[in-house]
Amino acid sequence: MDMKTTIAYLAFFALLFSCATNPFTGKKTLKLPGTENSTLIPAAFAQYNEVLSDSKIVKGTPDAEMINRVGKRIANAAERWLNANGYQAYLEDYDWEYTLIESEQVNAWCLPGGKIAFYTGILPIAENETGVAIIMGHEVAHALANHGQQRMSKGMLQQLGAGAVAAASSSETAQEQQLYMAAYGLASTYGFMMPYSRKHETEADKIGLILSAIAGYNPEEGAKLWERMKANSGGEAPPEFMSTHPSNDTRIQTLQKMADQAKTEAEKFGVTSFRPIN
Repeated sequence: MDMKTTIAYLAFFALLFSCATNPFTGKKTLKLPGTENSTLIPAAFAQYNEVLSDSKIVKGTPDAEMINRVGKRIANAAERWLNANGYQAYLEDYDWEYTLIESEQVNAWCLPGGKIAFYTGILPIAENETGVAIIMGHEVAHALANHGQQRMSKGMLQQLGAGAVAAASSSETAQEQQLYMAAYGLASTYGFMMPYSRKHETEADKIGLILSAIAGYNPEEGAKLWERMKANSGGEAPPEFMSTHPSNDTRIQTLQKMADQAKTEAEKFGVTSFRPIN
């Protein structure tokens, strides 16, 4: 099997199983067998419980109460948006949970099914409740847009491609086959996986900003949050094409451009003013 045939087979499989729909973009997304919510969500819930059992959970503090409050508002905003756009049953398998974890990690995440973790290390950069809402909206957007499912599917295709390249080059010398595999690894990572990941991050930034605006938080704070993220990084970051995330400057520009659109979307839900920054 030559390389062109290999690529053709991969494209065929991608099209054959591209049967999920991103409710926010209306576009078809990749969903290979084994990545359905019926499989992912129970696994996510088990993973979440495992993380919590190994972590120091913060309860009863003003910060913990804020995480819970903001989480509920973002979840409510997501439900309102989905219901208004014809996805009334979209969240039926979700069981929202919001946990603050004591850790210096500058991180937050949301697993498929609505299990959310915030680390105390990110709170100084969030700076205020609106900053927390922007971060929360971004992480929830990853789950709602099925980015985890798509990443798993892409990973499976990457592995399938590696097997196909190995088979196609099996008649070559061992050294030549190693070169083919190395070339495929670089091409699939930098030309396939990383651009896909950056696309997800930009999509989550946009969706998250809309959700936070519907929840009553000023979307103009999105760009300011990422200015603080940039300052916290100390300017140390790989070139964008070598990263799974857009550069800080790209994200700042995206969020600046999206602020007015997020406000317009929030107005559809009766939100014409935002909570004060504090």
